[in-house]
Amino acid sequence: MIDRMERNVLGGELGKCGTDPVTGYYRTGRCRAGPEDRGNHSICAVMTSDFLVHQRLLGNNLLAAQPQWQFPGLRPGDRWCVVAARWLQSAAVGVAAPVVLACTHERALEVVPLEVLRRHAVDVPDDPGALG
Repeated sequence: MIDRMERNVLGGELGKCGTDPVTGYYRTGRCRAGPEDRGNHSICAVMTSDFLVHQRLLGNNLLAAQPQWQFPGLRPGDRWCVVAARWLQSAAVGVAAPVVLACTHERALEVVPLEVLRRHAVDVPDDPGALG
């Protein structure tokens, strides 16, 4: 049985989102969203220019490095664990970053319906059961 803390939105084992740069609230490369992560950094997203610009307009500047948080600043193509509510704000105006479902923590479902995540998924095979 897979530990709840390590399950993705499809019910399988949570995969690594990114290691260059190293992402995740706990900086493990995974979007593990434990109880200390009040922001719910659970969505593994592939950064796009539109998403990054929109996030900056919302006051969430993902482009700027913040060394005190081990945050290098992001570029299009980087994979990063983003806050579910922030991702949803961008999705609502048509600039959602693509989502890697196998690497998105199940806690994202507290904020974003699975159908919405699936519409923006970049990793869904014909048989999603194959991801587990």
